[in-house]
Amino acid sequence: MAGQDITFDEVAAAAQGLANEGKPVTMDGLRGALGAAPAQALHQHLAAWRDAQAQPDPALDTTPPAAVTAALGSWARQLAEEAAGRVQQRLAQTETDLAALLQANGQAEAQRDELDARLARLTAEHEQALARLTVELRHARDIASNALVGKAKDHLAIEGKDAQLAELRQQLERHVATSAAESDARLAAEMELVGATTARDNLAAEVAELRAQLDARRTA
Repeated sequence: MAGQDITFDEVAAAAQGLANEGKPVTMDGLRGALGAAPAQALHQHLAAWRDAQAQPDPALDTTPPAAVTAALGSWARQLAEEAAGRVQQRLAQTETDLAALLQANGQAEAQRDELDARLARLTAEHEQALARLTVELRHARDIASNALVGKAKDHLAIEGKDAQLAELRQQLERHVATSAAESDARLAAEMELVGATTARDNLAAEVAELRAQLDARRTA
């Protein structure tokens, strides 16, 4: 049979002969009985013959015994109680975290109020400095106008005023820098407050979800 296709009947007859002789029905046994044959066709026919020889399994009784059912019920209740305990523990921890977050939120709000007060104070000082600078500038312009028709004395007075103006400008720049720093600090505090508020809302939502899960498990 070398180089030729083999039929199912030939394989089935050889396999049955081996089985009748009490020999194992294997690929090697069939090759010994049939000679050279295509391995793929031989394997397919052998699998088909084995399927035909297989006996259907008897139906099994899948009804669990009463003791097993009772044990499963007890086990399910134990699992529910353990799960409820874990949920309660997580809920307590979440509530503790929420309380800490609320405390931190209150501190952030207090810091924001303090920064608002400092910013208002610095703003008032800045406005006062601007008013003083405006008066000084106006006065300096008047002096400069008079100095145009004066002599060396008036010129020295103008130089003195210029020094005062330079000092006032430096003071104004320092006030502006301070105000900018306070504004940045206030913005950072507000951003921290927004983050804290968001985290508080997320924790509150998680608490609500955990409570709902706990209620559902208790109901079950």
